[in-house]
Amino acid sequence: MVADPRPQTLAGKVAIVTGATRGIGAGLVEELARRGAKVLIIYTSVSSESVADQMIEKIKSFNNGATAAKVRADLRDISAGQTIVEASMQAFGPHIDILVNNAGVEVVKPLSDLTVEDYNLVYDLNVRGAIFLTQAVLPHLRAPGRIINISSVGARAGFANLSIYCSSKAALEGLTRCWAAELGGAGHTVNAVNPGPVQTALLENIPKELVEMQKSVTPVEHRVGTIDDVAQVVAWLASEESRWVSGQAISASGGFAMY
Repeated sequence: MVADPRPQTLAGKVAIVTGATRGIGAGLVEELARRGAKVLIIYTSVSSESVADQMIEKIKSFNNGATAAKVRADLRDISAGQTIVEASMQAFGPHIDILVNNAGVEVVKPLSDLTVEDYNLVYDLNVRGAIFLTQAVLPHLRAPGRIINISSVGARAGFANLSIYCSSKAALEGLTRCWAAELGGAGHTVNAVNPGPVQTALLENIPKELVEMQKSVTPVEHRVGTIDDVAQVVAWLASEESRWVSGQAISASGGFAMY
């Protein structure tokens, strides 16, 4: 297999992608590698290990200088950041160039049914996990570093029964702006990408009528997004060409959400 021809804009760059063995995360790993990056694949469950191994083999077959490695870590565990950074240094050396905070989970429940466990499940991964992984990466981030947080159009929308998920994604947007202000002096950019509905397994949990509504009001082709639609935006944000963009939340939703 030969890689699709892509400009090697990320050659020599080291990228970390969380939630990397399924859905959007897997697409991000592949696209960054197609552009020449060395990618560390973060996964949580033992059952994902074989998927990670297959991804590493596929990336080797690109024959474009890209490589990949894997590490199992649960971002709800405070020690995960150190585990991930150490794995990156062992695989690729002391520097990290790109961090994609993609791992996330959702709970679909009305307010009246929410539990503290639901809150902890979502916020410990979607918010706290992103904060402390980014903190762990920071001392190793090589300027011009790229931090890309995968949020959601839900961050600015009101969807019934998704209050914990949507509010966690709004928190990620807030973190994006604050980190952009804080880290710009070192030459780093921090941005969020807010996908609309994307055709992944995660979409199966969303009420069908909500997905149909979203499709009907999506200007571009009245469809849900593809993983590649989102991956192209993230890969651009990871590259030199996006150097003057920071603190932004980019709606990658075919115009469903217009900021």
